[in-house]
Amino acid sequence: MSAIHPTAIVDGSAHLAGGVVIGPWCTVGPGVRLEADVHLVSHVVVQQDTTVGARTVIHPFAVIGGDPQHNGYRGEPVRLEIGTDNSIREHSTFNRGTPQGSGVTRVGSNGLFMTGAHVGHDAIVGDHVVMANQATLGGHARIGDRVFLGGLCAVHQNGRVGQGAIIGGLAAVTRDVIPYGSAWGNHAQLQGLNLIGLKRKGYGKDAVRRLLAAFRDLFEGGRGKAGGVFADRLDAVEAGYADLPEIMEITAFIREGGKRPLCLPGA
Repeated sequence: MSAIHPTAIVDGSAHLAGGVVIGPWCTVGPGVRLEADVHLVSHVVVQQDTTVGARTVIHPFAVIGGDPQHNGYRGEPVRLEIGTDNSIREHSTFNRGTPQGSGVTRVGSNGLFMTGAHVGHDAIVGDHVVMANQATLGGHARIGDRVFLGGLCAVHQNGRVGQGAIIGGLAAVTRDVIPYGSAWGNHAQLQGLNLIGLKRKGYGKDAVRRLLAAFRDLFEGGRGKAGGVFADRLDAVEAGYADLPEIMEITAFIREGGKRPLCLPGA
């Protein structure tokens, strides 16, 4: 059974699963679905056409499922889908998709979205993502699993950040960041691999050494093994490190991007 504070306003078309708690002065709009044990602490707006996954907690003054910030939006039906077990802190804003895009903004599960985090229209955010205070995603951004986005950083519209990467605070990310990469600066530059994240994930010293060797061969030419232009090094690394799934993920990420600009060391 749901618990709704008497000052809250809940649209008659909203679906509330068992255990939902809606605190003081919250607004739940049409087409909203709150799954089991969702908790809206107080002063939360879930505007419309949004699904919030089970056990997600949304803190005061967050606006979830707001209209996309897009000049071409004319009120068409678009959605926001949020996974389970997320913590969405104060003043965060998650926008719905656009007809010009996929029509859906998707946020995964087990994420922590700190104060003022912004997820733009049509973005795709993976699982176990941390967005620190005021981190911002432009429209159509794609963020992989277990990414850490530092405070006040911004990922440009259509930007991609691969799985396991870390972005430093205040970074302006205008180029795609490879999986497991570590990027910071304004504009962001690739500084290496996310060694802290790899160690936390259980990678041993030998595994990290091989990943670093592959990184050097790809981005620096290593010890003269690959040389040549970047495309030649990409081919050589794919052939030489085919047994490392993380490196294969990085090369696949690069190839998938086609002609999109790539965040490089010193670039």
